[in-house]
Amino acid sequence: MEPLNLPSFAYKVKQVSGKPYIFDIIRRKFVSLTPEEWVRQHFIHLLITHYGYPKSLFAVETGLKYNSLAKRTDIVILSVDSLPFLLVECKAPSVPVNEAVLAQIGRYHFTLQPRFLAVTNGIDHYCFKIVNGQIHYLDDFPKYRAYNP
Repeated sequence: MEPLNLPSFAYKVKQVSGKPYIFDIIRRKFVSLTPEEWVRQHFIHLLITHYGYPKSLFAVETGLKYNSLAKRTDIVILSVDSLPFLLVECKAPSVPVNEAVLAQIGRYHFTLQPRFLAVTNGIDHYCFKIVNGQIHYLDDFPKYRAYNP
């Protein structure tokens, strides 16, 4: 897999029928190792080890309805009161973080109303919040304890 602009971590990979699978510590199972999954797993570990997010509040690859369409969120972290706190959209490193990606996470924001949003392709990362329809970019990702004492 391609090197990313994210800290490395001790990952477990195995082959199943000639295809690579990586262990997901949130879903507690091996999942197909695609370029997007490579980014997702790195970002999960970043949020846990560097920003203090508890594993118990993660939801990975969960469904939501948007205008009667079934969609999947990459990473949702809940607050202590079980509301969406941080929504993360992961893309493969070859997919640029552009207006289309921002529009996608904006649609998810409309449904879930998380406090913070983030997009990453493993190379470029952006975190922001939407207040009164305006995007406010943050210099860094929010540390969990700073908002959930």
